[in-house]
This record gives sequence, structure tokens and C-alpha cells, in this order.
Amino acid sequence: MSEYRIEEGMEVTLHFSLKLEDGTVVDSTHDKSPATFQVGDGNLPPGFEAPLKGLAEGESGRFEISPEHGFGQHNPQNVQLLKRDDFEELKPEEGVVMSFADAAGGEVPGVISRVDDNQVEVDFNHPLAGRTLLFEVEVISVRPMTTH
Repeated sequence: MSEYRIEEGMEVTLHFSLKLEDGTVVDSTHDKSPATFQVGDGNLPPGFEAPLKGLAEGESGRFEISPEHGFGQHNPQNVQLLKRDDFEELKPEEGVVMSFADAAGGEVPGVISRVDDNQVEVDFNHPLAGRTLLFEVEVISVRPMTTH
């Protein structure tokens, strides 16, 4: 067992589960390989990284992540009305995630929230925006990052 603790410059391997307040599992590594990341590499949002600092190999934690530290508050400005005609032969259905081009030419996911004869309402907020999340972790290993 190593004596390293999670901090900047460490590579961390852990199992995690991310749940809604009602216990619904949103994401989990428990049925697949554990996740490995380097602290500060952007794989985990800072609000998820911060509570892990100081944990050591073999330790676990359960953290409540507020929307501000998770995926942000739901922003009504991120909900847009598009013309039904813009979808050409695609049939938008409520609840379906579709890819849209952003101003920079990249792709951004949007959830179809409402469809009528003339308009399609698309929500570009992260699906977990505005939600308080439970982040449970089980630290498998902590070691200094190696340069390859």
C-alpha cells in the first residue's frame, strides 16, 4: 500500500459512481474497468476533483456535489427554438439527444425537449445541469505521474 495522497501531480485510479439525489445511478465504473486520471488534467470537473484531495489508496468517500461545482445551473438561455423545417428528413422526437453544429463548427449535443408542427425546442444545457449529485469513490491507487 502506498503512502501517497491525492493531490496535484498524482495519477489516480478509482472506482466511482455518480448518482442523482434519489439514488438513480447516472454513471459508474463498478461494472467495468476503474477510471484512471491525472489530477488537474481536465478529465474530472474541478468540483469533483476538489473533494478527493487528501484521500489515499484504499480509502473511500461519498461527496455531495452542488450544481455550481458539478455541471452548472440550468440556463434558460441554452434552450433554443429551431424551425421544424431545419430538420429536413430527420424526425426530432422528445427526449432524444441530437448533434448540432456550433458557431465554431464543432459539434454540440442538444436534447429535444418539445416538438410541434412548426418548431423544435432544443435544450443545450448539460443533462445534469441544475442537479445535486452524489459522487462515491473507492481509491484503488495513487502514485506520482510518470512522463512517457
